[in-house]
Amino acid sequence: MVSSQVPVIDLGPWRSGDPAARARIAARVDEALKAAGFLLVTGHGVDPALPARIRAEARAFFRLPPAAKRPYAVSVGGRGWLGPGAEANALAEGTHSPPDLKESWSCAAEEPTGVPAVDAQWFRPNAWPAEVPGLRRPVAAYLAAMRALSDELLELLAGALTLPEDHFTRHTEHPTWGFNLNWYPGAELVGPPLPGQYRIGPHTDFGTVTVLDREPGAGGLQIHTDADGWQDAPYDPAALTVNIGDLLARWTGDRWRAGRHRVLPPPAHAPAEELVSLVYFYECDPHTRVESLPAPLGRVVHEPVDSHAYLRAKLDAITVP
Repeated sequence: MVSSQVPVIDLGPWRSGDPAARARIAARVDEALKAAGFLLVTGHGVDPALPARIRAEARAFFRLPPAAKRPYAVSVGGRGWLGPGAEANALAEGTHSPPDLKESWSCAAEEPTGVPAVDAQWFRPNAWPAEVPGLRRPVAAYLAAMRALSDELLELLAGALTLPEDHFTRHTEHPTWGFNLNWYPGAELVGPPLPGQYRIGPHTDFGTVTVLDREPGAGGLQIHTDADGWQDAPYDPAALTVNIGDLLARWTGDRWRAGRHRVLPPPAHAPAEELVSLVYFYECDPHTRVESLPAPLGRVVHEPVDSHAYLRAKLDAITVP
């Protein structure tokens, strides 16, 4: 079962600095990212009240009538409301797909670098819905926690590769990130799914590290592995779900796999199920040159890529015309 390939990693022993404990954790992380590209992470220290507050505010926004949300409408990669039909993640795999059955509120890095061309594309101001004034403050607190946690995870991943601790974080001095509040409404709003239609279609994430706070559901997250095919993702209410994306897999020379996943449509036996996920996509500094680790760590030598040219192409690929 896929749960055996997605271990629960407690950050407490890693933070203790004990060499034996760190070695055990590093080995488990290495094996999990080879097999599935996913981890469950506990001991992260994120206040559980924050996601609860954010979900309450997000639901208040998403349940507004479409006319109230429409002024915030943006396309994929924008800052604001991604409405129904805006995105189809399976397109990133080259699979013809109906749009994903979700809505999202998106924000992203906004602190400028001082380089106009970079700032215009990757560090624009965020929007916030005036109708839900309580959303911005808990999101800001959550994002600060995610930034710190993501750098810590990258240090752990470097350790799992027996590399210097800053192997990845030396490239996150002024990183980009994206944050999606994904709303998966029930069938009464989205109707019956079309053939091949999901709340989020099968794909791998595009970048470095994704940190997910999710609600379990019958129409929830599934993970794909070679050994098990599609299986329900394991869930631990105390854990954050972490997966690596395409860029980090390339960086490791495909030693690790980007975690392939999908979110099932509203199930026939629970058509009113409604879920909200908090998804944080952590990336590196704009225009980082991503080069595959050589053997024996790496397995495949990819052509070097510009991190953010790669990300932009992927965002464009999942945009529904």
